[in-house]
Amino acid sequence: QVRLVESGGGLVQAGGSLRLSCAASGRIFSRYAMGWFRQAPGKEREFVAAISWSGGNAYYADSVKGRFTISRDNAENTVYLQVNSLKPEDTAVYYCALGGSIATITDSGYWGQGTQVTVSS
Repeated sequence: QVRLVESGGGLVQAGGSLRLSCAASGRIFSRYAMGWFRQAPGKEREFVAAISWSGGNAYYADSVKGRFTISRDNAENTVYLQVNSLKPEDTAVYYCALGGSIATITDSGYWGQGTQVTVSS
């Protein structure tokens, strides 16, 4: 089994920053993509960002482009999400996911338990 553990969430004021981390362990694929999703209260889970195994390809939701940066450390099996210029509408539980490729990142069913990000106005 694959285990994903997120950390780094918290309460910040609008305009602030956080760095979210997601550590993967267990029977991980030899090469895998990772991504971040979020779910706000009363809303469906939505894509935030994803990164390929090499780190050479990264994709972002339009709503976070220019503010969020995804990166990874394969030696540590960890993916990061640097979130800057936070807005109240960024408030959500942030989840990481792992899959064989960016296109199939949600197909594997590997999700973390989530980390809460709350942005006050």
